[in-house]
Amino acid sequence: MTLVCVAVALVAAALSGVAAARAVVQEDRIAAAAAAAPEPVATTPAERARERARERALARAEARPLQRVERAVAIALAVGLGVGLLAGGGAARLLTRPLRRTAVAATALQHGRRDVRVPAEGPPEIAEVADSLNALAAALATSEARQRRFLLSVSHELRTPLTAVQGFGESIADGVVEGEQAREAGRVVVAESQRLARLVEDLLALARMGADDFRLEPATVDVGALVDDAGRTWSARAAASGAVLRVELPSVPLVIRTDPGRLRQVLDGLAANAVRMTPAGYPVVLAARPPAPTDPPGTAAVLQVRDGGPGLTEADRAVAFEPGALGARYRDERPVGVGIGLSLVHGLVQRLGGAIAVDVAPEGGAAFTVALPVAAPTGAPSPLP
Repeated sequence: MTLVCVAVALVAAALSGVAAARAVVQEDRIAAAAAAAPEPVATTPAERARERARERALARAEARPLQRVERAVAIALAVGLGVGLLAGGGAARLLTRPLRRTAVAATALQHGRRDVRVPAEGPPEIAEVADSLNALAAALATSEARQRRFLLSVSHELRTPLTAVQGFGESIADGVVEGEQAREAGRVVVAESQRLARLVEDLLALARMGADDFRLEPATVDVGALVDDAGRTWSARAAASGAVLRVELPSVPLVIRTDPGRLRQVLDGLAANAVRMTPAGYPVVLAARPPAPTDPPGTAAVLQVRDGGPGLTEADRAVAFEPGALGARYRDERPVGVGIGLSLVHGLVQRLGGAIAVDVAPEGGAAFTVALPVAAPTGAPSPLP
C-alpha cells in the first residue's frame, strides 16, 4: 500500500515537473527571441564590445533552460516523494491495522479459541472480511458444541447395553447363573450385542454418507409394494408395543428407479421412530401416494409415516434431523434413542435425490413426508454440509 501511494505521488510530481519545465522553456524561448532581435551594425569599439557581451548573454540564455528544467523536475520529485511517503505510511497503518487484527484472530481460531471476535471497521472490503471471520467463529462454536452433545448422547446410549453385556457375561463366567437362568442371560447378551451392532452400523452409515465409498445400487422399485411389505414386517412389532399399525397404498403403481435397500432403510428408520413414540392404542400409519401440487418439483412418489404420539413442536421440527438434538432434549421425558436415526434417514433421502419434511400429523403426532424423484442420482455423493 505504501509503495502504491509513493508511486502515485511520484507520477504526479513528474507530471507537474514536466509542466513546469515546459512553461520555463516557453518563457526562455520568448526571452531568447527578444534578445536575438536584429540591432544596428556596430561601427565603434564601444558598440563592438556591447555586441560581444550580448553574444555571451545569448549563449548563457541558451544553456539556462535545461538547468532550470532539471531543477524544477528535481524539486517536484522530492516534494512528491515526501508527500507520498507520508500519505502512504498513514494509509498503510490505517488499512493494515484491521487486517493485522483479523490475522491475529484467525491464528487464535487455529489454536482452538472460539470466543474471538473482530470489530468490523475500515473500508467495506476489510469490514466484510471481519464479518466473515466472526461468522466462521460462531459456526465453529455451534458445530463443536453440537458434536459434544452428540458424543455425550452416543456414550450414554452405548453404556446401557455394554453394562448389561458385561454384567450377564460375568455372571455366566463366574457360574452365578446356571441352567435356564444361564440361557436367559445368554439371550440378553445376544440382544444387547445386536443393539450395539445396529448402533455401530448406523454410526458408520452416517459417517460414510458423504464419503466416496457410499454407493447406490439403483433398480426399478414399486413404492406401493415396498410399503406393503414393510407394513407386514412392522405389524408384529407395533402390536407388541400396543400401537395400531395401518397401511395406506396408492390405487395405481408408483414405479421409480432407486436403491430399494436404502429406501427400505429410510422407511424402517421412520417406522421404528413412530412405533417407539406412539402410546398403546394410538395409530401408526405407513403410506404411499402419487405426487401432489404441494410437493417439491420433480417428485414422482411420496412416502409418509405418521403417528399418534406426542408429536414435535415447531422448535423440535427445526432441529429434528440434527444428530442427537432430539435425543438430548427428550432423554428424560420420552422413549427416545441416541438421536441418530432421523439424521441417518435425512442423509439417505438426500443421497437418493429426494427431500424429507416433518409436520403435524392428522393423527396428532408427527408426520414425516419423503418426496422421491423418478430416478436416484448415480456416482459418488457430494460431501454433506
